[in-house]
Amino acid sequence: MHRKNVDKIFLIIVGLLVLSGFFIFSSASLGLLTREGARMSSIMFNQIALGLVLGLTAMFITSRVHYTHYRKYAFYIFVFALILTAMVFVPFLGMEHGGAKRWIKIAGQTFQPSELLKLAFVIYLSAWLASVKGMIKNLKYGFFPLLGMIVISGAVILKQPDTGTFLVLAIAGFCIFFAAEAKWSHLFGLVGVALAGAGGWIMMKPYVLQRIVAFLNPSADSLGAGYQIKQSLIAVGSGEWFGRGFGKSIQKFNYLPEPIGDSIFAVTAEEWGFVGSVLLISLFLAFAFRGFQIASKSDSTFGRLLAVGIVILIVSQSFINMASMLGIFPLTGIPLLFVSHGGTALFITLLEVGIILNISRYQKR
Repeated sequence: MHRKNVDKIFLIIVGLLVLSGFFIFSSASLGLLTREGARMSSIMFNQIALGLVLGLTAMFITSRVHYTHYRKYAFYIFVFALILTAMVFVPFLGMEHGGAKRWIKIAGQTFQPSELLKLAFVIYLSAWLASVKGMIKNLKYGFFPLLGMIVISGAVILKQPDTGTFLVLAIAGFCIFFAAEAKWSHLFGLVGVALAGAGGWIMMKPYVLQRIVAFLNPSADSLGAGYQIKQSLIAVGSGEWFGRGFGKSIQKFNYLPEPIGDSIFAVTAEEWGFVGSVLLISLFLAFAFRGFQIASKSDSTFGRLLAVGIVILIVSQSFINMASMLGIFPLTGIPLLFVSHGGTALFITLLEVGIILNISRYQKR
């Protein structure tokens, strides 16, 4: 059944997330005033002009492009995103920051291609699983293709390295596979492979092991690996029930690392308190609930799997970020979507929202 209008409730939830993110980011940005070398004007331009304005434009466009078009070109979109992500390793094109090569710099502007790769992965996996349908329970058509896509994507993303982004991509892949009604034995097999892979990665990468140790015992190295989580918990605790008020965070000034990046939820908790934090978390839960409703009513398997994948991409990343700032998950360095600094992340997120809105136009009776 064709629906002339997009899902208005979902659109309102997104609007509230965008508005909340704008105000939280604006307040957190004040913390840059005391940081040497920080260019607040260029950061605000990147977030508002390149992220928000272009993102809303992309959302408007993708909400009107029939989602089935992505299925036709899914393989090419995935290959293009892989090549683009690999270009961060090209000299004079890729940009390094904090020991990681995750950005491409062109004409003074930076772009993080792995954000596009996550979406391309979801599109291609959804298209593949929708095409094999009943054969998904066969290892040849379900388990192995998914594992191959994850390994290929991981080879590029982990080389940067970007463990957090790969984790979100893998979670989305697992959830799409689950929604496609894969065999339970295959799902458990994926979990086993993931645990083995995670163990090997932790042993090979000292910085990952340091984050795990800091997560288990932040006080062991409070001025080193445990510094960020310690400062984050101070900020969260200082907010108490109703917070210090808009713009009144103390921790964002020379205490919290990346106050506009992955630490922004700590700033939110300090300024808006427990009540404000719960309201923000509730918006993400409402986003997930309504998104899954749209997915369940989609008029095609591809639309259902695509909507599930996009919702999981956005919600899992956001909850991992917030959980890490609360000390209930190891630090990953991934941003809080709709809120944190990152024009690419905001642009791609709003583009993805547009795809879900388009899926909501085509629902079963």
